This record gives sequence, C-alpha cells and structure tokens, in this order.
Amino acid sequence: MKVQNYKSEWLFIFLYLEMQPTGTSHETFPSTTIQLKRSLGLLTSVLLVAGIMIGSGAFKKIVPMSQQLGTENYILLAWICAGIITMIGAFTYAGLATSTNRTGGIYEYLRLAFGDFVSFLFGWSFFSIAGSGAIAALAFIFSQSVHTLITFPEPFISLRDWSIGHFIFPFADSGIKLFAISIVALLTWLNCRGLKPGAVLNNIVTIAKISGILLLMIAGFLYTKPPVQEVPAAPTIVSDSSFVSSLLAAMLSALWAYDGWANITFITGEIKNPQRNLPFAIIGGVCIATLLYVLVNYSFLQVLSPAQLSATAQNEIAGVRVAGIIMGKTGMVIISVLIMTCTFGAVNACIMVYPRLYYRMAQEQRFFKNAAAIHPSFLTPHIALIWSGLWSCLLIISGTFDLLTNLVVFSSYIFFGLTGWGLIKLKRKGMITAKVIGYPVTPVLFILFSLSLIINTLITEPKQSLTGLLLVFSGLPFYWYFKKTETKNK
Repeated sequence: MKVQNYKSEWLFIFLYLEMQPTGTSHETFPSTTIQLKRSLGLLTSVLLVAGIMIGSGAFKKIVPMSQQLGTENYILLAWICAGIITMIGAFTYAGLATSTNRTGGIYEYLRLAFGDFVSFLFGWSFFSIAGSGAIAALAFIFSQSVHTLITFPEPFISLRDWSIGHFIFPFADSGIKLFAISIVALLTWLNCRGLKPGAVLNNIVTIAKISGILLLMIAGFLYTKPPVQEVPAAPTIVSDSSFVSSLLAAMLSALWAYDGWANITFITGEIKNPQRNLPFAIIGGVCIATLLYVLVNYSFLQVLSPAQLSATAQNEIAGVRVAGIIMGKTGMVIISVLIMTCTFGAVNACIMVYPRLYYRMAQEQRFFKNAAAIHPSFLTPHIALIWSGLWSCLLIISGTFDLLTNLVVFSSYIFFGLTGWGLIKLKRKGMITAKVIGYPVTPVLFILFSLSLIINTLITEPKQSLTGLLLVFSGLPFYWYFKKTETKNK
C-alpha cells in the first residue's frame, strides 16, 4: 500500500503501523524530499513552554508542601527556590540550544557531549517513564476532573479487584481510564494531522489557563478571612539539617509543577530560527509559569493557613477547596473546569513535543526504525506519535501513574545534571560560542542542585529512587539490540 493512500483515522493508523515505509528528514538524510517544516514562531514557542509547564501541579502541590514545611514563608520559599533553579536550568539550556538546530533537544545535547550510550539512556527513560508517564498521569487527572462533573459508567466493575501481582489493577476505575485513553487517542490523531492544529489548540488553551489562574489569584487576594479562626499550630522545623531535607522534599513537589520547561527542545527542528528563538522561548515560558505559581499559591495562603492545607483530604485538590470557600459551589465548578483546561492543554502539548525525541532516536537507529517516518502530507513524525500514544495508553491501563509521577522529577534531574556538565564540555571544545547567561556559575549551580536533589531523594525515598534507576537502565537490552541491528544493516 502506498503512503499516499494512508488514512488519518486512529484505528486505521494502528492497523497499518508496520506497513508504512521509513522516511527521514533532511537533518540526517539530505536526499529525501520529505522534511519537517519550520513553522513555529517565537510567541507560539513561548506559549508551548508555558502550556507544558502549567498543569495540575499549581492547584495540588501546596498540600504536601504544607505538610513538609508548615509555615507560609517556607512554602513560598520552596516555590521561589524551585523557580530559581528552573530559571538557572533555563539559562543552561538556552546556551545548549545554540549548539544545534536539529530535532531531539536534550537527547542531541547529550549525544554531542557524551556519545550515543548516555543519550540513548535518556531517550529510553523518557519513553518508558518520564514522557509517557507524564502523558498518562495528566490524561488520568483530566479524566478524573471530568468525572467529578459527569459520572462515567464502569463497564468492567466486576473485574476491578483483579490484579497482576497485587500491584497492577487494569480494570479498576475502568470508566475513567477509558476516557483518558480516548483523550490520548484523539490528541495523538490531531497531532498526526499536522503541527499547526496542535499548536493553535495549545495557544488557545494556554491563554485560557493563564486567564483563569489570574482570576483565581485576584479572588484570593481580595478574600477577607473571618476575624476569628482557631487552627492547629503549624509544625516547627527543629534543626538546620531537617529544614534543608524538608525544603528539598517540598521543592521536589514544586519541581513536578515546574516540570516540562526543557521539553520544547525536542521540537527544535520545527522552530523558526531555533538558535535565536528557542533560548527566548525557554526563558520566557519559565518566567510566566514561575510568576503565576508563586502568586497563585500566595493567594491560596491568604484563604487557608498551612495547617488547614495540611489537613486537606488525600483526594481533595487544594485549589478546588480554596475556590469553594471564596465562591461556594459555583467556584468549585469553575476551578474544576480550570483544572480540566490546564491538564487538557498539558496533555496536548506533551503529545505534540515528546514523540519528536523518539523520531530523532529512530533517525540515529536507536529506536524502532519506522518511528523515523514523516507523513508526506501532514509533515509530522506520525509513527513516533503512535508509539508514544500506545505506550501512554498502556500506562493508563496499568494504573501505576501515581508512582510514575513521583519518579519523573528524580529521573529527569539525573540527566539535567549531565546536561549542565555537557554545556561546560561543549563550551570548552568550542562547539558553543554564543554567550551563556551566568556562565560558568549557572551550569555549576545546576549540577550541584541536581546532585543534592538526587542524593536527598535516594536517602529519603530509597525504594522510589531505585525503581527510577531500574527503569532508566531497563534500556540496556534495547541499546544492545539497536546497536546490533545498526551493525547488521551496515
């Protein structure tokens, strides 16, 4: 069957997944006539960074942070410190972005600095956990939010207690999972049909998210607390060592909310003048998200004390509770719709950019070779999008996304630290000649923080950390397989 007769319908894509011929972009194979198109401008790129970052974390993470720190000033300090670290990372990646105009971003930076093995481990960990796990978690949270307004039937309720190893319950919450899967399928199909439809949707949703958060923030600032409030005393940090550990643990929660700022680099090959626009996009998007996160959480603390936030029920979202106090049931509905908008936009943005990484890996023969295909009409890496959608749906079914979201930051900062070191290496080799903001202080600080976060997480959450490391190194058999296949082809 010819590629030109390829249908866009989701099921048809899956039926013909292996029948598609492998295409490439001009980045590696100049002879091909099928190329990725540079169509994203600066404004869209900035909104894409903000769209990936602004998800459910802005409304949820203040609860565990209140439990860990206990006072308003320390909570805001954790948000500000996490924002500063993210901005330092943004400066580091802005410098790295000047080293190449190829698709792949972080994968490409690691490949240039450390070679194929390290870059593959990053790409594989992103496919197996960080990227696909984030898509699965965000889609599930979006589905949960919709479920609070529209109750989904559970078609497999009789099998909800059936498990695999008493760990994976594929039929539990089947209605929510099926809706989440349908959202991933729909957005994957939309992004298969071209970069522009997904980018336009992201711009609209991101502007709506920012507007909604600003309204909630203003409502919090204008809220007047009752004159008499009796609340339990907030916990006290008793020593410097416990404070540092608690602050890092709270920052881990905040960094999940900030997560995603570097992922626009995966789509470098489709950004106009990327060596100029990409640094501005990263720094601009991080500035928007940081300002919104600090201010909206400050507004939450004007309505509820840290002790009250600490007592929030496990499945209750702090932002919904705050809106309910300010505006009653109407406010709870409004904030639920806002959270739905934020998570929906984040899912779309992640689905748009993450598969570009797998596409680049396939070009380098470090992923399933058909993922290097480019659709001749829509000019998208459609097979890579399908691989991403399939694995994300499997993670949704598994029901292990809560664990995965806890692992995303840990696994990401292993490679973030390496990219800081990579910037220094590439700068010394003369492969990066552009001026880097704060160099060499910023990459050194980024490396030191990454090491501190990794060590603290290994000490405080050993099982979680070892699971993350295991998933990262689960790519070893695949690396040997792809390496063997490459040698055989040569």
